[in-house]
Amino acid sequence: MALTNGNEIFNNARKGKYAVGAFNINDLEWTRSILAAAQETNTPVLVQTSMGAAKYMGGYELCLHLVQDTIKSMGITVPVVMHLDHGNFEAAKECIEVGYNSVMFDGHDLPFEENLEKTKEIVKLAHAKGISVEAEVGSIGGTEDGIVGLGELADVEEAKTLNATGVDYLAVGIGNIHGVYPDNWKGLSFDRLKELADVIDTPLVLHGGSGIPKEQIIKAVSMGISKVNVNTELQLSFAKATREYIEAKKDLDIDEKGYDPRKLLAPGAKAITETTKERIAWFGTPSIK
Repeated sequence: MALTNGNEIFNNARKGKYAVGAFNINDLEWTRSILAAAQETNTPVLVQTSMGAAKYMGGYELCLHLVQDTIKSMGITVPVVMHLDHGNFEAAKECIEVGYNSVMFDGHDLPFEENLEKTKEIVKLAHAKGISVEAEVGSIGGTEDGIVGLGELADVEEAKTLNATGVDYLAVGIGNIHGVYPDNWKGLSFDRLKELADVIDTPLVLHGGSGIPKEQIIKAVSMGISKVNVNTELQLSFAKATREYIEAKKDLDIDEKGYDPRKLLAPGAKAITETTKERIAWFGTPSIK
């Protein structure tokens, strides 16, 4: 199946009170593993590259072709959205030119008026080519230079203003953070999520989906979260399975050629697929009829 933008997929999710997973890719194994999970569950999926991952893999155009060609080679039949995750203004413009189906312009670190104006420009450029746009209001927490942020709450009025630019989905801070959640994390703010969902019909996005307890994910989805981002959890699953393979010294089995990267990476790739399938179930993504 050809790549598609996210409009119908996420609008249906908002109306149906389920979510569709947005999973970051980091290389070929990640791409194949996530697509395999979507195909096995017969559900739509969004695959995304961060600016750093795209640079690591060789650039946005290469990433796009990697996904397109992998879909073809694997015979993937479910809808797939190719998305830029947390792109700055220049990255978003480049991905629009390259041919991504969906882009996120993350202007949360800019003064709000500048974020607003640049979001409007990205929406104009993207929509002219049938490309979906995600914007972010407020800031998603995370760890930087050893300092842990507990997650900020999006301002409701700012969210309404940014949403009025015509974005197709809106990332909101409701106490969520990127990376591993600290022990003193207070949990998601469902009060703020209700305030946002009551005044915004656009599909809402939950970043930092890795590590949030299942019951909180399910509740957030029931309240209007339509897209859940997952990255760290897949990395941890991959690392754990790979470590177990090496600790079992299977890579030292000369007769079985355990050092072959196709064997060395296989447990981690399988772990990515299984974790992705588990999260798809958490999000309540229905199978395609």
